[in-house]
Amino acid sequence: MHKHCFKYFFLLFLLLGCSVKPVPTPQNEVDKLTRLFKSLDSKIPYKERKHLSADIFKKTRRLTEEYKLTSPPLWHNFLVNMGFRNKGLCYHWSDALYLHLEAKNYKSFSFYLIGANIGKYFFEHNALLVVKKDANAIRGGIVIDPWRESGKLYFIKLEHDPMYRWKRRKAREPFTLK
Repeated sequence: MHKHCFKYFFLLFLLLGCSVKPVPTPQNEVDKLTRLFKSLDSKIPYKERKHLSADIFKKTRRLTEEYKLTSPPLWHNFLVNMGFRNKGLCYHWSDALYLHLEAKNYKSFSFYLIGANIGKYFFEHNALLVVKKDANAIRGGIVIDPWRESGKLYFIKLEHDPMYRWKRRKAREPFTLK
C-alpha cells in the first residue's frame, strides 16, 4: 500500500510541475488578429485594431502567469477543481478579458461573453467575443479563446469555429466595473 501511495504522489508532483511558460508573442500573430479585426468593419482605424490585438495578447500572457497554467486545459481544470490552482477555467479567462477590455473603453469595439454547450457540465465552454461597436448580433464576431490551447491565444471568426456553436451569455453581462 505504502509503495502505491508513493507512486501516486510522485506522479501528482510531476504533473503539477508541468506548467506552461508564457513566451513572447510573435508579431505575425498580433498582425493576424489585427487583420481579422478589420473584417468587423474596414473603417475601424488600424491603430485601434493593432492596439486591441496587442492588448489581448499582453493580457493573455499575464493571465497565463497569474493562473500558473498547466497543459492540457482539461488537466488544468482538474487542478483548479481539486484546489491545486486558484483559477484558469475557461470562464475565468473570458471574465478577466471582458473586464480588462471593457475598462479600456475602446471606441470601435464591443465585447460579449459567449458560451457553448451551456449547462452541460463537462462540455460547457466559455470565451470572449469581439464585435463592432453597437453590433446587435454576435454573427460575424471574433472568438477570443486563450483556454483552448493552454494560454496560446486562439482566435477565429465565430461562424468558422469548428469546435463550438456559440451563444451570447447576456445574463452574465455586464459585470460591475466599479
